[in-house]
Amino acid sequence: MSDSRFHIVVYGATSFVGQILAQYLYDRHGENGDLKWAMAGRSESKLKQVREQIGASALPLVVADASDEAALRSMCDSADVIISTVGPYALYGSTLVKICAETGTDYCDLTGEVQWIRRMIAEHEKTAQKSGARIVHCCGFDSIPSDLGVHFLQREARERFGKPCTRVKTRVKAMRGGMSGGTVASLMNVMKEVKSNPALRKELANPYSLCVDRPTAGMRQPNVKFAEYDKDAKSWLAPFIMAGINTRIVHRTNALTGNGYGGELVYDEAMMMGDGIKGSATAAAFSSAMGAFLAGAVIPPTRVLLEKFVVPKPGEGPSPKEQKEGFWDYRIIGISGDGQKITAKVTGDRDPGYGSTAKMLGEAGVCLASDISKSTVKGGFWTPASIFGDKLIERMTAHAGLTFEILG
Repeated sequence: MSDSRFHIVVYGATSFVGQILAQYLYDRHGENGDLKWAMAGRSESKLKQVREQIGASALPLVVADASDEAALRSMCDSADVIISTVGPYALYGSTLVKICAETGTDYCDLTGEVQWIRRMIAEHEKTAQKSGARIVHCCGFDSIPSDLGVHFLQREARERFGKPCTRVKTRVKAMRGGMSGGTVASLMNVMKEVKSNPALRKELANPYSLCVDRPTAGMRQPNVKFAEYDKDAKSWLAPFIMAGINTRIVHRTNALTGNGYGGELVYDEAMMMGDGIKGSATAAAFSSAMGAFLAGAVIPPTRVLLEKFVVPKPGEGPSPKEQKEGFWDYRIIGISGDGQKITAKVTGDRDPGYGSTAKMLGEAGVCLASDISKSTVKGGFWTPASIFGDKLIERMTAHAGLTFEILG
């Protein structure tokens, strides 16, 4: 590698999560170690501020605006992997994905915008396959815990039962962390697209919407929309806002691996609210509140009020103290076709949206640069589990504060 070429370029390093990611990479790898990396964004002055903030003195900086194709192409030509934190991706991320696909540059991000991912696959997968670019969306809280968690559970199921589980349930047992402005901005943009394009509502309701040109069995999939009781989790459930993207990623992983989880996988996600009368009441209240929020986000006048007075703005997020005190705890329940059960526990030691997401994204980028050879994994659009598998689990448990274990 020449002195002017980087293993990784963090694009959007001045964003809220970009700054946390830059700090994480600097703390892990320094600025002149074996990992050659740089920070990129549209403002050189802000990049210099972040560089000073994280304690680096001579970390290379790359100036490139999201709409400047020439600058983005030059950046991609200088890097093995681009890690992008520039969202909402449907507004600011399409040109970069296009150029990565054309130049053969590997790429990962933390988007949860299912409609945009589908467009990127449809428009650029053939180009990426030809150039050798590996494009990996959803490398943050959506959807690494779900995608790698199901991979981990199914690996154990095959060892125990000789076959994968046909019914898998991801249940969020506990979670603490503030909602980020960037995540809200992405969600609001999806709502705007739904309002302007009614056909998108049907696409977003399709659990197999990301299995583009991939054979699927088309099994009817459950979707927790209101309070209901799950006897396997022994808890009342409420909707999980990330289920809309996570379930699609898990089904795409199954398709990409040639139905590695079986051709009749039934999968859903929900939040656990507890047992008994209290759990029932909490689940009902939470479900109603979420339904009202999503309904309000679709209607333009209400959406404007939510954006102005209720939800955090882009660039805002949890404080360092809130990030450190945050955590999340998933329980993934698998049931085989003949009724055998297995449960996995997946946890993270920081708030899910930022502290934990930044570490997951950072390790995904390093894994893509260091562990996944282009001679063994060809170009195209991959999911975290389908391209990283156990390699990323090993990295995250060693460095990113995640745990994966089988409970029984």
